[in-house]
Amino acid sequence: MSTEDPGVPGARGDDDRTVDLSDDFVVLPEQTADDTDRGWGERSGGNDDWLLAERPPHWD
Repeated sequence: MSTEDPGVPGARGDDDRTVDLSDDFVVLPEQTADDTDRGWGERSGGNDDWLLAERPPHWD
């Protein structure tokens, strides 16, 4: 006889099981390696300063 059988006294189902959710267990990372600047083939650091300096005058 199985201990999972609900007819057996003292057997508990999955709904009655307590689950500890206090750990910060990471299943999947926030960002994958191929979704980074390096993964896209770009240099880190970017060119934001150059882009801001080259803004068209009508954007101001």
